Amino acid sequence: MANPEKAAAVAELKELFSNSDAAVLTEYRGLTVAQLKELRRALGENAEYAVVKNTLTAIAAKELGIDAFDGQLAGPSAIAFISGDPVEAAKSLRDFAKANPQLVLKGGYLEGKALSDAEIKQLADLESREVLLAKVAGAAKASLSQAAALFQAPLSKTVRTAEALRAKVEEQDA
Repeated sequence: MANPEKAAAVAELKELFSNSDAAVLTEYRGLTVAQLKELRRALGENAEYAVVKNTLTAIAAKELGIDAFDGQLAGPSAIAFISGDPVEAAKSLRDFAKANPQLVLKGGYLEGKALSDAEIKQLADLESREVLLAKVAGAAKASLSQAAALFQAPLSKTVRTAEALRAKVEEQDA
């Protein structure tokens, strides 16, 4: 790799891989420039969609120890480098691929683990991080409410028993 332009491209790809939490490899054959622009907009700010050269991408991935794309870098390839919530980006890619069947999800990686296209679709089916955190918080609150009611039950039962006993004593005195 004597060409400095190629070396710079590999360095840029390595930086994109290093700065991202996840990446999804796609084939975009048949998509227009306008459709690619729409896809980039759909991905939002937490993902960067870049058309890549296969050999340079393979070199950059190999140098970083990423083997998720081995054997998949063929044809017109583009990678969505995801730096935010991978679920939201996977949903955007899945929805765009439904509307535009020319976009093919090939695979990806998440936190160092290789993902197949089926696993990416499963990731897209998950609820967002915020929704999952809200569900956990709701479950924790419900558990605490149940515990508070459980701890309060003996006290209220004692008060009711004492009141019934007082009423019974008053009845007997009268």
